[in-house]
Amino acid sequence: MAALAGVLDGRDAPLVPIPAGDLRESELLTTSLRVGEEIDDDVALVVSTSGTTGTPKGAMLTPAALIASASATHDRLGGPGTWLLALPAHHIAGIQVLVRSLQAGTMPVELDVSAGFDPAELPTAVAQLGSGRRYTSLVATQLAKALLDPAATAALGELDAVLLGGGPAPRPVLEGAAAAGIAVVRTYGSSETAGGCVYDGVPLDGVTIRLDDGTEPGEGRIVIGGPTLALGYRNRPGSGQFAGPSGDPFAEPGWFRTDDLGILDEAGTLRVLGRVDEAISTGGLTVMPAPVEAVLSRHPAIADCAVFGIEDDRLGERVVAAVVLVTGAPEPTLDHIREHLEQSLDPTAAPRELHIVDELPRRGIGKLDRRALRERFANGGDLPGGYGW
Repeated sequence: MAALAGVLDGRDAPLVPIPAGDLRESELLTTSLRVGEEIDDDVALVVSTSGTTGTPKGAMLTPAALIASASATHDRLGGPGTWLLALPAHHIAGIQVLVRSLQAGTMPVELDVSAGFDPAELPTAVAQLGSGRRYTSLVATQLAKALLDPAATAALGELDAVLLGGGPAPRPVLEGAAAAGIAVVRTYGSSETAGGCVYDGVPLDGVTIRLDDGTEPGEGRIVIGGPTLALGYRNRPGSGQFAGPSGDPFAEPGWFRTDDLGILDEAGTLRVLGRVDEAISTGGLTVMPAPVEAVLSRHPAIADCAVFGIEDDRLGERVVAAVVLVTGAPEPTLDHIREHLEQSLDPTAAPRELHIVDELPRRGIGKLDRRALRERFANGGDLPGGYGW
């Protein structure tokens, strides 16, 4: 907290947050983000991105961007409060819990997640927050685990808000939280935007959203503007490596061009469809995983799901679904899943291959790893009885 306060008020040199218990990752970040070399005086933190492009890029965040994000968050949630830190402090979501605490003049309560998230520790941690407004930030996998523990569920229900990031949450998790009276706020953002900058589809004060390159009205690539943006990357993007015609998503002054597709309704509410590189081209048509997953998650036997594309000689790519079943639920057939989906979506979006798995692979603080699923099930590998055409 003292180190973070020093860079926020400009007294100390910029920092690179690194995971204390991971020597390999710490060395990678120290080397790739050029710790010790000259950097812009305006930078407070260089925060590693959670993308899948390999070498960390490192978003260069100013004190103004970090503070603008923290202030806008408190304004949206109803005022400053005391925060429970339940995410690694080297990720942007954990960093912002600390920044918000500094802005509020409160000391956060830390839940040790170095060995994994244990929901049984939540009741004690929440009790330590004391009185007044109380908040935390979680990812969907943590919330799902907490909902299996009645005491942890009750503890989260006492909080004024639970920010939920790290990607979309399964519908059963959101419904379970709502039924338990947990005040979940779904967030969208990244290291490049100083953390979540869109709450429940509505941009924070000062944040602007526009859509580019859309083939349909109100749909396209999400481009973000406003005071929470990073100055750019510590590693300069190479040609063809990142989004945007120049190869740099920060090429347009005042804007960050994301790799995400979204829809803006007439009221300005944003719905994220998924990453551009997750789009599945099948039979000459494009299928985005998120709408398919939203329908799949409404199936009573499905606890969690992922949709992805696998190369297909005839279709270009075929739509594939991996699902985690509700405990004790009967295993659905591929035909049954297709019928369920075709009640809401075009038949093109229905999977041609179904895999029942114990859990879905995730990376970072809980983002779904579709690449791992594609690699696991490519070329007909690991096929259960639910496979079909």
